[in-house]
Amino acid sequence: MIVVTRLNGSRFAVNPDLIERIQENPDTTLVMVEGTTYVVRESLAHVIGLIADYRALVLATASGLPLMEGQRLSLVPNPADGGGADDDEPDDGADGTGPATPLRPGQR
Repeated sequence: MIVVTRLNGSRFAVNPDLIERIQENPDTTLVMVEGTTYVVRESLAHVIGLIADYRALVLATASGLPLMEGQRLSLVPNPADGGGADDDEPDDGADGTGPATPLRPGQR
């Protein structure tokens, strides 16, 4: 969450993943994906900086977490453990790396 300030001085937190766009004309307006708008005191550049800092914090936190038994952070098949293919899922066999990872749910 990022913390921003309304024009009346009250502060609130917003999920930056739900921001569709940010406008500055002259006030900075956050337009959320569901259509809600928030007018804030921070400049467009400052809000973008807050979002970048938040995402950097998420990545830094995630990279420092210990792996739990059986947990894999990569979706890329690991040749050392059999390519990551399930027994009931056919291997594409083209280059020996295992089945392709779908780009979208349900896509193969």
